[in-house]
Amino acid sequence: MRGYFGIGVECVSKSMNVGSLFRSAHAFGASFVFTIDAQYNLPKGNKVDTSEATNHLPFYSFPDPESLVLPSRCDIVGVELVDEAEELPSFRHPHQAAYILGPERGNLSPFVLKRSVYTVKIPTKFCVNVGIAGAITMYDRLISLGKFPRRPVSPGGPVEILSEHKFANPKLQKKMAPFRRAAPLGEVEEYLKLVDEE
Repeated sequence: MRGYFGIGVECVSKSMNVGSLFRSAHAFGASFVFTIDAQYNLPKGNKVDTSEATNHLPFYSFPDPESLVLPSRCDIVGVELVDEAEELPSFRHPHQAAYILGPERGNLSPFVLKRSVYTVKIPTKFCVNVGIAGAITMYDRLISLGKFPRRPVSPGGPVEILSEHKFANPKLQKKMAPFRRAAPLGEVEEYLKLVDEE
């Protein structure tokens, strides 16, 4: 899958939810994880994050939304249950994205919503747990940007098998053929004798 993504949370207070989110991020192949203005207790979060994602992925803790720094051309995608947000099943994920989820008992700050290039919502009757919302968002990214067979019309598994990618012979390979020489096997044998003598 091309591109990269990071995922983080703003103003959360429940470390176990963040730990769950970071574990899912690690499993789904996130490139980095972060918190914004959060009360995240890493040892407490690691009770849920058994993969210890913060030992394997870059982890950033930003003190406030204004200090959030991301790679260039990385689009912020706010994940929030607001009327003006795009519904996740109809959303085309950007190749370079940073997903930001709001707190358990509140919404993303106006600053983050304004800075978001896109705002998406999961079409549910009410808000779900931060860890669950993040996992749903990352799964949607995976199935929409990954290379998978189309779903069948009737219940069951895929009806088509994806063919393996075939690489064409590079033209450079043919142009370089006259300049190729056989490996100097005599030198290799002489080197091996020296190594054996030592």
